[in-house]
Amino acid sequence: MRSGVTRRDILAGAGAAPLVVQAASATAASPLLPDKASFAPMPGPYLDSGTMHPIPIGARDAVRAYLDQRANTEGRYPTDAVETRVKASFAKLINAAPEEIAFVQSTTAGEQLVIDGLDFPRAGGRIVTDTLHFFGSFYLYQELAKQGFDVAWVRPTENRISIEAIEKAITPGTRLVALSLVSTYNGFEHDLKRVCEIAHARGALVYADIIHAAGTVPVDVRATNVDFAATASYKWLMGDFGLGFLYVRADLHDRLKRTRYGYYQLAAFAPHVYPFDPPGETIADVTPRPDMEGLFAGGTHAHTVVAQLDWSLDYILNLGVDRIAAHRQPLMARLRAGLVERGYTIVTPPGTRTPLLTCALEGAYAKLSDPLKAAKVQITLSRNRFRVCPSIFNDGDDIERLLAALPRIS
Repeated sequence: MRSGVTRRDILAGAGAAPLVVQAASATAASPLLPDKASFAPMPGPYLDSGTMHPIPIGARDAVRAYLDQRANTEGRYPTDAVETRVKASFAKLINAAPEEIAFVQSTTAGEQLVIDGLDFPRAGGRIVTDTLHFFGSFYLYQELAKQGFDVAWVRPTENRISIEAIEKAITPGTRLVALSLVSTYNGFEHDLKRVCEIAHARGALVYADIIHAAGTVPVDVRATNVDFAATASYKWLMGDFGLGFLYVRADLHDRLKRTRYGYYQLAAFAPHVYPFDPPGETIADVTPRPDMEGLFAGGTHAHTVVAQLDWSLDYILNLGVDRIAAHRQPLMARLRAGLVERGYTIVTPPGTRTPLLTCALEGAYAKLSDPLKAAKVQITLSRNRFRVCPSIFNDGDDIERLLAALPRIS
């Protein structure tokens, strides 16, 4: 059972026996890669998992089991047990403790909770971030700057954010360094351990957006000593929209301002207002949970995604992130060589181990949408750039079909 008081405890939901539902786990013997059998047939090469990863068949079936119970109401779905497994699996994936993990709606929600918990902008100080951070966070930091907060933007050189530039930007009074461990724009990966060493030596904390890292490149919050990290689940965790994770280092719990109050945060609840309640001096006696859910939980979250993740996180852990990354490397090498041969300008730094490769191309959408559609190849296609994101079900033929569909630039 999930630690702390549950919704059923609070509502005193009576005695129906719990439905015994165990999501089908990944096969004990790891499948060979590429693993096409674990995914539904696709109309053509899908190389856009960095936008939205296909849901594995096993995860889909886990959701169906949950929905079947919700539809026929027989028994009860073991939500607390499933949530406990999911949180433990994600904690194992990033080398954290389950008590350091809270469920959040999205990566952005997690980042905003960190900002709120540090009492920005009221508390003052300086934030260092960079322009390879998630573009959706630009609005957040620009608005803080408008309110008088000192926000320093580090810009890339040769499509990288250098350690020297970060070190120079972390001046006295810096309280937070905020970055994407892997850039959604071009796949650049920070040396997170070194960033944390520099920041901590100068009294600053570090937040990492790990949405393009968790599940696809190794992430170790202990080894890097990062203070905060957040991700959603619909990309490399093979979940869906509406649920993600926020990691907060356990020793920072008491340093954060509590900004929300809800019963999902409670370890104990004893009201004094209903018939047969014991008398008390308050409306209710409450005891917050001692873990990160006690600080950040707000209310209900997506149980269907929890059911998915119960399968998919087990699948990812069974495969092993190192193995996932090793499968991808020859595909990325061939992709890079083929794009150069066709005259495209690659903005992903060479030697990058991440699953994103981006090219800058003026008018990319107008020039490439028709040939890609005709070839039934799906990538991330933007107005002036395109991004290719292979996953565990992709193979060399997928890369060749993409390259054949792309017109030569020079």
